[in-house]
Amino acid sequence: MPMKFSRNSILAIFMIGTFAIGMTEYVVTGLLTQFATDLDVPVSTTGLLLSVYAISVAVFGPILRMVTVKYSPKPLLIGLISIFIISNIVAALAPNFEVLLLSRLLSATMHAPFFGLTMSLAVEISKPEKRTSAIAAVQGGLTIAVMLGVPFGSFVGGFFDWRLVFWIIALLGAITLIGLLLVTPNIRPAEQPKLRKELTVLKNKNVLMIIAVIVFGFSGVFTAYTFKEPMLREIAGFGVTGVTIGLFLFGLGAVIGNFISGRIHPSKLTERLIVTLAILGAVLFLFTFLLSVPFLAYVACFLFGAGTFGTTPILNSKIILAATEAPALSGTIAASVFNLANSIGATLGSLLLNSGFSFSQITFVAAGMILFGMLLMIITHKIEDKSLFSIATDK
Repeated sequence: MPMKFSRNSILAIFMIGTFAIGMTEYVVTGLLTQFATDLDVPVSTTGLLLSVYAISVAVFGPILRMVTVKYSPKPLLIGLISIFIISNIVAALAPNFEVLLLSRLLSATMHAPFFGLTMSLAVEISKPEKRTSAIAAVQGGLTIAVMLGVPFGSFVGGFFDWRLVFWIIALLGAITLIGLLLVTPNIRPAEQPKLRKELTVLKNKNVLMIIAVIVFGFSGVFTAYTFKEPMLREIAGFGVTGVTIGLFLFGLGAVIGNFISGRIHPSKLTERLIVTLAILGAVLFLFTFLLSVPFLAYVACFLFGAGTFGTTPILNSKIILAATEAPALSGTIAASVFNLANSIGATLGSLLLNSGFSFSQITFVAAGMILFGMLLMIITHKIEDKSLFSIATDK
């Protein structure tokens, strides 16, 4: 159907929305110390703000998407971003840690469906050869949030008040709402999605192998990432400014890694992913050693971000392109699985920290998990249906 606005305009609005959601999800990693002090809880407990959010995305996201699978994307996106705005207002007004945790759960319910809908619409309005880059563009909002939103939130929380951060995020949500109302095309699927048919994706070996890589391997990223801010403070000896720079460089690496990966031809995704996971595992193994030298600490943050978000669009693309039987559900599944991995990693990191593990030992565990994911990817390369990716740009 003809569109009133250009593809780039629509993708820009989607990116503002994913920027806001990404900032909500990850900004807490730069505010753990502030939460612990203001709400009188241990730093290890504040890690729940990330793990509860992630597990809620993984559990409630697919359920909400399945319930709404027959509805058009535009009204769903408007409803989802409205939930997002309300949840961040609740966070800004939270009188205690429990209410803040509740606001995270509310926000998490809309995360996966929003990402799934925007990624599927981005693919729908793009030429076949630009589908991978369209997915990377939507994901790009989140990575830019990691680059700018997280260090900015850490800076605002450190010098002013962490509550102000959530008011800013709510404002970004309102801007997204206006943009969705004005710009998003009301595209209706040619054939109404059937939930039973969509759920057959859970028998797709190509999708299941990528899910295994994310859950059992990529989750190692979040084992280390959750406590990146305390590590920068304790090992590198950084104050607010140093932590902000470190978070910014992580995000800069994330943005560069994301958009480089978005340029990869679908037929080369698996090979590139194996290499990226190997490099990321090595970076995590060396991470705490590098933190002891200020300059190398900044280099480590950059490489950590580039490796983490250089793999994300590749894994997203592999799920969405392979899940041909679930065009409406595939993007939501991808977002949910990543957040399941996030929850596993964050929870494991908290358990290890509470059990007396040092930050160095935690990063060793994280590196081992990433390298296990690489081994699963090598197996995937041998058994996957490569025709799904070799023809992805010729449909």
